[in-house]
Amino acid sequence: MLSLRNALPIVAAVMAWATVGLAQAEDPLDGELEIRSAYAVPSRGVIMLSARVAYPGSDLLSASLKDGVTLSFDLECILTRHRRFWFDAEAVELVRHRELTYHVVTDRYLLRDVDTGTQESFPTLEAALASVGAVEEWPIAVDSQLHGDGQWQIALRAGVRRGHMPDALRALMFWSNAWHRTSDWYTWTLVR
Repeated sequence: MLSLRNALPIVAAVMAWATVGLAQAEDPLDGELEIRSAYAVPSRGVIMLSARVAYPGSDLLSASLKDGVTLSFDLECILTRHRRFWFDAEAVELVRHRELTYHVVTDRYLLRDVDTGTQESFPTLEAALASVGAVEEWPIAVDSQLHGDGQWQIALRAGVRRGHMPDALRALMFWSNAWHRTSDWYTWTLVR
């Protein structure tokens, strides 16, 4: 029978082995994360944004979702006006939050819009990621918010991070930083 004193080196060795193994493991969010295109147009006094975002997808990501990990997708939008002798004027700062989970009973991926509560179901991870990346006519501002002369700049950034994780995985992955990525800012001038 092992005493506590003899068991500690064994436990330490197992923990070290697990740490090295997980540190060398493939990054679940490895792949392309970029905003491929984006534009905004005024429509009846409201600025509507449309964009295409490419999110990373892999077999490891699919397996992680099937193990109970939730992914959170954030799309940040900032609308600013450049001022010559002062700080830029920020009119709008919005974030669109969405969550992707896997439902074991139906064998489908569920995409939920956190802000509105709407939910969609997809048969594959690729279809769910394509839906997350397709932003159509997102209202980001009204004309009354864009007062003053000058050019207005729109900056857009996409991010993906690990959301909820089962307790068993949380205990193993608390030191991992591989579950958070953001794209570069995609910036353009608003034409009104």
